[in-house]
Amino acid sequence: MKEIYLQKYKVIGLKIAYYRKLKGLTQEQLAEKIDKNLAFIGAVEAPNVNRTISIDTLFDISEALNTPAYKFFEED
Repeated sequence: MKEIYLQKYKVIGLKIAYYRKLKGLTQEQLAEKIDKNLAFIGAVEAPNVNRTISIDTLFDISEALNTPAYKFFEED
């Protein structure tokens, strides 16, 4: 991961956590829906862990949460 994108990945992870909780899902439930393990979701959502995510996986999460993928990029 390029250092210049670190903040963008943090925003994506925090947004995934926000929308997951909004839908009432646990990390484990989301992981099951996208065929990933719990540790992966935990690492993606954790702001202190540098974890990348593929576009395919982001689209899978988008579908699982019924949330447009662009919403994960919006900084508030």
